[in-house]
Formats: sequence, structure tokens, C-alpha cells
Amino acid sequence: MGKIYGYVRVSTREQNEDRQMIALVGVNVPEQNIYVDKQSGKDFERPEYKRLLRKLGEDDLLYIKSIDRLGRNYEEILEQWRVITKEKKVDIVVLDMPLLDTRRGKDLVGTFLSDVVLQILSFVAENERGNIRQRQREGIEAAKKRGVQFGRPQKPVPDNFIQVYNRWLEKEISGEVAAGLCGLTMSTFYRRANRRKERQKETK
Repeated sequence: MGKIYGYVRVSTREQNEDRQMIALVGVNVPEQNIYVDKQSGKDFERPEYKRLLRKLGEDDLLYIKSIDRLGRNYEEILEQWRVITKEKKVDIVVLDMPLLDTRRGKDLVGTFLSDVVLQILSFVAENERGNIRQRQREGIEAAKKRGVQFGRPQKPVPDNFIQVYNRWLEKEISGEVAAGLCGLTMSTFYRRANRRKERQKETK
């Protein structure tokens, strides 16, 4: 019988790993054998995960709370699962998905079932990540159309902007002088001047 290990991952330093830790301690994983990364799951370039891989040996047992704690990239999850179970000959138990327990069904059918479930779950996890990104993009676009401003709030338009803008438009003053009179940088003055030109075209 080998050693028992656990792996925990949270996406940011602000997130709390207690829920995963409680689950792993609940199945008797020694706390000193639990490796914790506070990092995105987009790849496996994580320091604690790499340390864990170096520690794992034949007949060891690895617990994780859910498949997305291992990672979020479909192909890389499958590759790491292969490395751990086939090359290192370590068993994996995913607590949230009892079918993903390589200790059970060591025969051909059991192994096939585990592999199929893993591939489906990995695909779903990555697909959902893509859907979230798409929803975020659509939400941002919809907000922009409603006039929501992103980034730093804009400075209010100076009281003398229209007067200075008209003088600049008539070529009485240069852009540099106009920006100075408005207390703006040249890039900001030109951006606002172009925006005003566009609005004037639309109202014609």
C-alpha cells in the first residue's frame, strides 16, 4: 500500500481552499501530503502540482475534490491523467464523481468506463469555460451599446471645450494650443474633437 496524497487548487489568492481541504481530510489524507496551488487552471505550470508529481510513486493514491481542480484544459487534463495513472501507476479518486475512481474496475470494462467519463467531464469543463468567455464578451458588447464606459472614468468635458474646438476647427489655433487651453493632453483633445465631429455628422 502506497502513500495517500491530495491536491487542491483555487484560481486566485483571494479564494478560500477550506472546502477542498475539509473534503480531503475527511477521507484521511494527511495534511502534510496535501499540495495547494493558488493559480489558474489554464495549464499545469504550477509549482505545487509539479512538486506533487515528483513525490508520487507506484501504488500511491491521489484524491482531488473535482475534475476542474486538476485543470481546465481538456487535452492537458487527459494527458496528466495518463501520466499519473499509466506512467506513475498511481490511483486517482475524484470525490465529486464516484465513477472516477481508478481503484475500482481494474478490468478492461472498468478502465474503459472511467476513461469515457473522464473525457466527457473534461470536455464539458473546457466547453463551459469557453461559454463563460463568450458570455463575458457578449455582456461587454451589450453594455457598450447601452453606453456603459469601461476602464478609467473620463474627465469631464471642460467648460470652454466647444469654444476652443470651434476655433481649432476654423484653424485659428493649433491642436497643441487647443489642448493646452482645455487642460487636456493632445491625444485626449483629438479624441474628443473627433467624437464631436462624428456626432455632428450624425445630426446632419
